[in-house]
Amino acid sequence: MFVVDRVIPGQKTVSDVAVAETVSEKTRVTLFFSLSLTDGQLVDSNVGGQAAQCVPGDGNLLPAFDACLLGLRAGDKKRCVIPAADAFGLRQDANLKRVPRNKFAEDIELVPGLVVSFAAAEGGELPGVVHRLMGDMVEVDFNHPLAGRDIVFDVEIVDVVMETEHANQTR
Repeated sequence: MFVVDRVIPGQKTVSDVAVAETVSEKTRVTLFFSLSLTDGQLVDSNVGGQAAQCVPGDGNLLPAFDACLLGLRAGDKKRCVIPAADAFGLRQDANLKRVPRNKFAEDIELVPGLVVSFAAAEGGELPGVVHRLMGDMVEVDFNHPLAGRDIVFDVEIVDVVMETEHANQTR
């Protein structure tokens, strides 16, 4: 048994902090992650840098990534191999488009693998990758660059708190 003899001004009390033991929807998760292909090629990582934060179920992560996190606790590490269909989708032949060569600036050296940016109909930009040159036409691939690839998601959970705590801190 212990006795509280004073409260330190400016410090959070237990009632100020919403504790979450496991990752669930509506928790704010602080984590280190890496994404790689099944052949080991690293795609993205924050390991060795600043930890990232996310809220599973808020729509910012793909559902398969959310599912990988659910039930984990601070200190847990996990590897999930996410099938292409659940990661960035399967490659769609319909996303290969033929664009007339004269629609590109003359000073652009078009070569397969070159990433080019197009104005999207709804505003903003849409990236595409030159797939092949066909005389006066250029075949551009608008599939996500990771479409058709299984993804390895390695994660280490640093902290898990109820999302309401974060919302209160930002007010």
